[in-house]
Amino acid sequence: MEEAKKPLNIEISPEQSEGIYANGVGIHHTPSEFILDFLRFLPGAQKAKVFTRIIMTPQNVLLLKNALDDNIRKYEENFDKIKIFGKTKKEIGFKKSN
Repeated sequence: MEEAKKPLNIEISPEQSEGIYANGVGIHHTPSEFILDFLRFLPGAQKAKVFTRIIMTPQNVLLLKNALDDNIRKYEENFDKIKIFGKTKKEIGFKKSN
């Protein structure tokens, strides 16, 4: 018989609750782990600084990807599609006029 899932009690320190801003991530992997380097860089800078490194198993990275996919879908349902600036959608063919 399955046990009822209990909510996970998550503890966070005041320092951690402030969060760390990152505007980039470097992803590396080996057969047994993924390394995610969260970094911050300024426009035009030739160098970025790693602020946090997270090491995860491939299984946990896949679970993270699935959770991100689900949360992005929910976000876009509430707030509109996320736009990636600097990338333009190229249309080929005729455009329907209104």
